[in-house]
Amino acid sequence: MKTKQRIAVLLCAFAALWLVASTEAQSRNPGYRIGPKDLVRINVFEVTELNVERRVDENGMLSLPLIGDIAAAGLTEEEFAKRLKEFLEVKLLQRASVEVQVLEFQSKPISVIGAIKTPGNLAFSGHWTLLEAITASGGLAENHGGRIYVLRRPDNGLSDQIEIDVVDLMVRADPRINIPIFANDLINVPATVDITIYCLGEVERPGALEFRSTDRLTLLAAVARAGGLTDRASSKIQIKRSRTSNGAVAAEITADYKRILAGKEPDLELQEGDVVVVKESFF
Repeated sequence: MKTKQRIAVLLCAFAALWLVASTEAQSRNPGYRIGPKDLVRINVFEVTELNVERRVDENGMLSLPLIGDIAAAGLTEEEFAKRLKEFLEVKLLQRASVEVQVLEFQSKPISVIGAIKTPGNLAFSGHWTLLEAITASGGLAENHGGRIYVLRRPDNGLSDQIEIDVVDLMVRADPRINIPIFANDLINVPATVDITIYCLGEVERPGALEFRSTDRLTLLAAVARAGGLTDRASSKIQIKRSRTSNGAVAAEITADYKRILAGKEPDLELQEGDVVVVKESFF
C-alpha cells in the first residue's frame, strides 16, 4: 500500500473514532445548554493549539487560543461545536473537525436534599449514577426513608419524577435502578417521621403506640404492638379516624379481627392519629 493510501486509511480510522467519541459525549447529557462556570473541553483535529479545556466566564464567553472570546452560553455541545467549526472555516481553516464536551456542569449542578449526610449542590462531570451522587453527598443519613425521588428538570421546562426503592438500590444492588444522573437533577431522600396510633380497651398494653413511617402500619401490627387481645376482647374492633382541625371524629371503621387474622379479609391500613378501640365481648 502506498504511503498516501496508508495516510488516508489512518485519517479515516481516526475520524471514525472521533465521531464515536463525539456521539458518546453528546448522549451523556442530551439537550444540556452550556452556562457560566461550566468547564468545556475543545478538540480541533486540524489545530492542536485549540485542543484545550476552558471554563465559561460569567458573561457566557470562552477564551480560546488563536481565536479570542467566543460565545458559548445557551448552546448545546453540538450547537457550540457547529458555531466553532463555522468560525474556523471562515477565519483559519478550509475544513475543521470540532468536538465539544462539557466536563463540569457548574451552571446547573445536581441538588441532593433530605436525609443525606451532606445535602446541597454538587458540580459533577456528567458521568455519575445515582449511587455515585449519593456517595458524593456523604451517603444516606440514619433517618432515611424507604424511597428516593429523582426529579428531572430539563431545559424544555417539563419535569419527570423517578421513584427508587432504597432496599433495591442499596441492599439488592439492582443495576437497573442505579440510573444515570444528569445536570440540574434534584435527588430527594425523604426522612422517616414518627407516627402515633392509640390502642385502647381490651389489649394487654393499652395506650399510645409509636411507629416509623417506614413500618408496616396496619391493624394487626397495632394489636401486636399492644401485646395482643385479652381473653375478654370482642372480635369487632372500632377505628376512629380524626381528620378535622378541632379533633372531631371524621370516620369510624369497624373491622373483624378474627376474619382478618384468618386471612378472610384484608388487613386494615392505619393512619396517623387513628384510635383503635377494642371493646369487651358480651359472650
